[in-house]
Amino acid sequence: AICFQVVCVQDDPDIKVMMAGSTLRKVKSRSWKKQRHFRLLEDGMTIWYKSRWAGKGHSTFSVTEVEAVREGHQSEVLLSIAEEFPADLCFTLVFHGRQGNLDLVADSPEEAQAWIQGVRKLIHKVQTMDEKERLDQWVWDWFQKADKNKDGKMNFKEVRKLLKMMNVDMNEDHALHLFTMADKSESGSLEIEQFVHFYKILTQRDEVWKVFQDYSGDGEKLMLEELENFLMMGQQEGERSAQLAQELIDSYEPSESAQEQGAMSLDGFQKYLCSQEGSIFKPEQRDLHQDMSQPLSHYFISSSHNTYLLEDQLRGQSSLEAYIQALKRGCRCVEVDCWDGSDGEPIVYHGHTLTSKILFKDVISTVKEYAFKASDFPVILSLENHCGVEQQTIMAEHLSQILGDMLLTTVLDGQVPQQLPSPQELKGKILLKAKKIGGLEDCIDETLTDEVSDEEEANGDAESPSKSKSKLSKELSDLVLYCKSVHFHGFEQARLHGKCYEMSSFSESKAKRLAKEAGTDFVQYNTRQLSRIYPSGLRTDSSNYNPQDMWNVGCQIVALNFQTAGLEMDLSDGLFRQNGGCGYVLKPDFMRDGNTQFSPEKPEERPDYKPLRLSIQVISGQQLPKVNQKEGSIVDPLVRVEIYGVPQDQAKEETSHINNNGFNPVWNETLNFILHTPELTLVRFVVEDYDKASRNDFIGQFTLPFTCIQAGYRHIHLLSKDGTPIPPSSIFVNISISELT
Repeated sequence: AICFQVVCVQDDPDIKVMMAGSTLRKVKSRSWKKQRHFRLLEDGMTIWYKSRWAGKGHSTFSVTEVEAVREGHQSEVLLSIAEEFPADLCFTLVFHGRQGNLDLVADSPEEAQAWIQGVRKLIHKVQTMDEKERLDQWVWDWFQKADKNKDGKMNFKEVRKLLKMMNVDMNEDHALHLFTMADKSESGSLEIEQFVHFYKILTQRDEVWKVFQDYSGDGEKLMLEELENFLMMGQQEGERSAQLAQELIDSYEPSESAQEQGAMSLDGFQKYLCSQEGSIFKPEQRDLHQDMSQPLSHYFISSSHNTYLLEDQLRGQSSLEAYIQALKRGCRCVEVDCWDGSDGEPIVYHGHTLTSKILFKDVISTVKEYAFKASDFPVILSLENHCGVEQQTIMAEHLSQILGDMLLTTVLDGQVPQQLPSPQELKGKILLKAKKIGGLEDCIDETLTDEVSDEEEANGDAESPSKSKSKLSKELSDLVLYCKSVHFHGFEQARLHGKCYEMSSFSESKAKRLAKEAGTDFVQYNTRQLSRIYPSGLRTDSSNYNPQDMWNVGCQIVALNFQTAGLEMDLSDGLFRQNGGCGYVLKPDFMRDGNTQFSPEKPEERPDYKPLRLSIQVISGQQLPKVNQKEGSIVDPLVRVEIYGVPQDQAKEETSHINNNGFNPVWNETLNFILHTPELTLVRFVVEDYDKASRNDFIGQFTLPFTCIQAGYRHIHLLSKDGTPIPPSSIFVNISISELT
């Protein structure tokens, strides 16, 4: 049966409870707690809920949107009502991307467990689906949505309406012709199996068939050596083509008779092209594969700014949830803005603004719990310390007591380092970045307190207006080892006197200026010391700067507002998508050599300068999502390829737009680029809905490092504005990379 989801799980006792439905309390705050009726619909994928008295209004969401279920009081909202409702009644549904949590309270512990376990089983089901099941599920979802009278059948008029919902605009005669072909029983309506058949004929992809024809002798199948030839010539797989051909037949060929002949049918071919192996991202680069034993200064490090904020910097909510989201995305440097609390407990918020406040100790507990969920490599806590000495000492106590062994409190091997330790040596450790009294060399005299101003920048572009001199607590100072905050006094000074464990922060404008005026000096400085870049204080809306300018000179800790979706976060996600998403990416070799002469302004002066030509044939698009849900609106898609890298490599090219087709637009247009420093280049594919009167609407994007691109015929699986997948939307391209001669 097609509704395979339901069939597999219907007999499960937890799923039965969910399908029967439960009254759960939905909680938004201490005062907002309302009863809602929740149930799992027949498709085994959609959760439906409504209030008991609201007439027709109801809401639904799909299990595919849920990332995890947390048991008990594991959200700020549920913690705030812990006295009223015991932990065994409470649970939280956490969604992908930036969608808020759903906090729920059941009537009995048994009911809570049924929902917790049931949703977890369904999430597992979704994660283990293959591409074919995903597509079937997608088609089944649409059929359910469109089958208004729930009789499991659709007449032609309903099918036409459904096609419009699916972003398909097609010639009515053609649609009717296909409909009649699928209507085997000649009843004038299609049941779900027939609809799937109709959908298959509708989605037969001529452009894939053409590629298949180019390599197939009989036009029916690819024999083993024909597939090998395709992998060699079409996919540029080289030596491994022979072995790979057999593996692909074993993995993707649905027909057993073709498998026995050692052949691949068009179905299997299309399945391979749509799979992860057929995607644009080199599979081996996705995994952790880089050398992790070099000094910290040799890596780009995924870093967040104002990590405690979920929204803007004037009125936004400070939240532990924001730390959880950043750490789960592999962020390795989080910021904690600390101020004196009125009851002796330090608090975290954006000083002198209306953002809400959270307790420092709660932030540290949250960091402890989530620090190493996405990656084992070290997390840096960047302290913006505005507290007096008393509360600084309390901060030091919380850090030591809560983090325990996780907190690095002594230098490795007891030596004063000549270079920073490696991510490998610091696995599972949390490092503190803050001011320090004296250096690692000094045996600190008990009476020494240092006059320090907590701000790096005196040029009005500072992170906060506080300019007062403050005293440092010795207890807190002692916890700072490899990340001592210091003022930046120029590259010359750093070259002569800088210590590898001293790091400076630069506002985006200062960093940009230094990159332009003294690129090579900046690159050399960053081979040995860490530098942290933060957004201008004028970005009160939590917007971001382009991190590429900073990576071009080797800055490691380029801090972005993770809470703000858009181009800049796409670039950050793109860079850190490689190497197992561990939050550390090894810089290219010419940025790790202390005597490097590399300058991003003059890439051609590099000794091993080898520019490349990148040619991208944008062939077609598949099932692009609708942008606005207005009845009858269908997208006019275009594809733009954007290159980010050294200044000479910045470029954009786009295809023309296709009128009224978000379902299977075909462009067949080639875009060409020349890359002077391919090792630093990111490539962003953007799909937009063309609008001649106003700005184009965003449809989807995918960003990746140039070094991770597989040549050949590839699918690019699109992501939403939030960076979450939007299956089955993709674009199909043919990529060739050659040396510029």
